[in-house]
Amino acid sequence: MKVFHKIVELQNTLFDDRKKGKSVGLVPTMGALHEGHASLVKRSVGENGVTVVSVFVNPTQFNDPKDLSSYPRDVEADCKLLESIGADYVFVPSVEEMYPTPDTRHFEFPPISTVMEGAHRPGHFNGVCQVVSRLFYIVRPDRAYFGEKDWQQIAVVKAMVKSLGLGVEIVECPIVRDADGLARSSRNALLSPDERKIAPNIFKALKESVEYSRSHGVSETHDHVVNSINAVDGLDVEYFEIVDGNTLQPVGDWNDTDYVVGCITVYCGARPVRLIDHIKYKS
Repeated sequence: MKVFHKIVELQNTLFDDRKKGKSVGLVPTMGALHEGHASLVKRSVGENGVTVVSVFVNPTQFNDPKDLSSYPRDVEADCKLLESIGADYVFVPSVEEMYPTPDTRHFEFPPISTVMEGAHRPGHFNGVCQVVSRLFYIVRPDRAYFGEKDWQQIAVVKAMVKSLGLGVEIVECPIVRDADGLARSSRNALLSPDERKIAPNIFKALKESVEYSRSHGVSETHDHVVNSINAVDGLDVEYFEIVDGNTLQPVGDWNDTDYVVGCITVYCGARPVRLIDHIKYKS
């Protein structure tokens, strides 16, 4: 496994790989890797000639400086994990390497980019599109792998790929959960032992609400989930939206569409740590 810090060096190596007929898979990450990331890398390794994993905490997608500074970082541990699961190249650029000049491009794909995370984190998806498009231009992957935990992000990236005509296949990979149901996330490393104990109540409420929804309406199900989670000391729902899985617009009735997803963000603990998850009611 090779680690690259410079764009030109990675591109030169990939040029040689393509001349040999190898396809290229890309797994974009912000580091602090866990089994969720590992599942993406393993799939890419199985489906491509070479796999590139980027490790870069992208400053343009953070609207809270404290969130950026506290984001977990451990490149040495990341590289050990990646080497053990067969990644070929790790791209670890500096901010100056990724953004030699300020990125002034503006991406907006309403309505999917302006609701939920887009509404609660202004500028977040613009930053995501800036860094992902930059990685796509640098790596020129045949396929790029994203975890379904960041479900709305996948929809936004797909819209960006279509808008820019990038020709990259976006591969969606299932959420990896701990045995107690908590979705694997780099932010989990920020949880104290006590916070880690209560965090699984998020998915517990979501999972139970699927059965509840069979005999209750959308509004009742929404309130049931929010009340169940907020009843746990240390958990505070920022938003829970039940939406059409294609348009990301709210649904008022289960029969409005054949694809219904519940998307949630919850603050956990005193600091607090922001955790996201989702559940599919109809798909």
